Amino acid sequence: MAGLLVTPAIATPSATSARVPAGCPWMDTHESSTKRANQLLAASTLGQKLRWLDEQAANTPAQTTFGSVTYPAQVPCTPTVVYADGPDLVRGPAGVTVFPAQLSLASSFNTDLAYTKGKTQADEAFRSGKNGLLAPGLASGRVPLAGRTTDYLGEDSLLTGTLAGALTNGIQKGNPSEPVMAVLKHYVANEQELDRQTSSSNIDGRTLREVYNLPFQIAVAEGSPSGVMCSYNQVNGVYACENPILNNLLKSAAGFDGYVVSDFGAVHSTAPSLNAGLDQELNAPKFYNPTNIGAAIDSGAVTVAQIDKAAFRVVHAYIEAGLFDHPLPSTPSTSSSTDAHKAVARQVAEQGSVLLQNTDSILPLKKSVKTIAIIGPTASATPTNGVSAATVCAMHNFGPAVACPNVVAPLDAITARAASVGATVTFNNGADPAAAAAAAKAADVAIVFGYTTQGEGADRADLSLDGNGDALISAVAAANANTVAVLETGTATAMPWLGQVKGVVEAWYPGEQQGNALARLLYGDVNFSGHLPMTFPKSLADTPTSTPAQYPGLVNGSPTRPATDRTTIRQVAYSEGLAVGYKWYQSKNIEPLFPFGFGLSYTGFSFSKLQITPAVQNNPDRKITVSFTVKNTGTKAGSTPAQVYLTLPSSTGEPGQRLVGFDSVTLSPGASKKVSVVIDPSAANEPLSYWNTTSHAWETAPGTYGVHVGDSSTASLSASFTVAG
Repeated sequence: MAGLLVTPAIATPSATSARVPAGCPWMDTHESSTKRANQLLAASTLGQKLRWLDEQAANTPAQTTFGSVTYPAQVPCTPTVVYADGPDLVRGPAGVTVFPAQLSLASSFNTDLAYTKGKTQADEAFRSGKNGLLAPGLASGRVPLAGRTTDYLGEDSLLTGTLAGALTNGIQKGNPSEPVMAVLKHYVANEQELDRQTSSSNIDGRTLREVYNLPFQIAVAEGSPSGVMCSYNQVNGVYACENPILNNLLKSAAGFDGYVVSDFGAVHSTAPSLNAGLDQELNAPKFYNPTNIGAAIDSGAVTVAQIDKAAFRVVHAYIEAGLFDHPLPSTPSTSSSTDAHKAVARQVAEQGSVLLQNTDSILPLKKSVKTIAIIGPTASATPTNGVSAATVCAMHNFGPAVACPNVVAPLDAITARAASVGATVTFNNGADPAAAAAAAKAADVAIVFGYTTQGEGADRADLSLDGNGDALISAVAAANANTVAVLETGTATAMPWLGQVKGVVEAWYPGEQQGNALARLLYGDVNFSGHLPMTFPKSLADTPTSTPAQYPGLVNGSPTRPATDRTTIRQVAYSEGLAVGYKWYQSKNIEPLFPFGFGLSYTGFSFSKLQITPAVQNNPDRKITVSFTVKNTGTKAGSTPAQVYLTLPSSTGEPGQRLVGFDSVTLSPGASKKVSVVIDPSAANEPLSYWNTTSHAWETAPGTYGVHVGDSSTASLSASFTVAG
């Protein structure tokens, strides 16, 4: 037997060995990624292992000096790895597609679209010389004022985690010969931009598990991301990147087996961070440099075994993702966007736009409409006081708008579409409300655009539109009874003018194809199918975080930080507990402006014949099937995300309902479809369970569980099943 194993390798080199570079056994693609990573680390010195613990040193193997820090040369056959920020687009390179905001994608409730968007974006990343996307972004929508609300996927754990998993799969599996890693961010309870580096999110253990960790737990189970990025903030007084929750919750409880990388500048220590589970410091080696880590080893604060473990997680993730086997192009593309990619961006904008009001069926625009007044600066590609369609293209980074050189302005696309039916369009930039009102009065229909700007680095101050937009919409509506408001915002708005207008469209930040998408939607070439991934409150006073202690939090007892104090940690009380998003409004009987999951269509849908199998759950592992019939009751083909919610027994203390399943249903006029949504008690979203702080485990309480089915969180079709004691 030994001869059979050895002789062929001596006599005739195998095809495999011929493909493996000499001295690089970890390049054998026939071996497992675990074996390959172990082979590489076994051939490495401690100094070479330490390189994997810093992003710059790990990802530029040809370089040895980074600032004042010098490493030994890396072992051969290791890849160049280049990260790029990327929830909405591949940031940095020229010639990429600017997709709509993640919040728009969340409004689609469409996992297939999320996968396609991830695949498309990853293709552009790789060809642009990037093989690590710092995306998708996950949060829990605690505060509608949060600057990066648009960067995330709404307020519900299941919707967020499921879509993040689909995005991750698209990024990592969509283009096998162009591998790109997905890095989820920002872990965890990173729910505001204000003092994000000097604030502590103070949360009880049950809420941390059920609300803030759960979206990551679901995304990890659904998508197996290569990396997770820890956040700037503290969690219960300990910085997220040196918090034991990295090991205890993310890696152990959630089963994450990739590597944890810090946000830029989010590391505050060496040994505590390594001990907590931080594997890689982003950017330059500051706390994870050889001197600091060597001192930590010498003092016994960390061990070489811990270094090996962290390095393994990084190397294993890179190999598993395919980065060792498919090097980046030698000449990155500066024009990776294609017509097919732009079509995906348009589809996201179409399926992510939400029709919130349509009185007297003002939409779709009819052939009898011969004159249309388009009003507002974001409708046009020509800036008005620095504001244009490019301003609302994507999320902002520290103030300036994302470059959106190829934006299709709504004015241009609607003008072209109107001409096809013999209608004409006039435009007013809205700078003078009186002139805008006069333009509106002269038209059959007025379409007025309102906007907000927000993004990384700051939170919003209120729920009003920017640029005096609320007053502009009121003035236009007073002049023309047939007014449609199109909102291009990154969060909820209060809409004090809601009763004055006939139509309202929430388009979010709709990307470079916004004009084409909106023209098709407004004329009914495609039907609205988007539904809100977040609750729209009537006012800030109605939100779960209406006290200063909850938001913005307190600095030495005051919500305002003294100008001379840049270091005191702001204490943010997550005292609303589990009552986040729609669960708050339901549990407090507060009527929102528009509920989570809401969205209108050019047709109607009814839900009937609800059945639950089994009606009595005796086996805790048995799956429960919720079946119902959806019918298109209107005259147009359309799609709706059928949503299934559960109410847990009162003994659990769970507020409101929880989303446990959704399924997009497309029907022709008059058609019906039986839909079945399976509730798996063992699924990562823990659909039947609550976190018991006595037993410190997920548990399913005996009792009656209410089932609610419909097309929003106000679902009225109800039944129940029982879990036996």
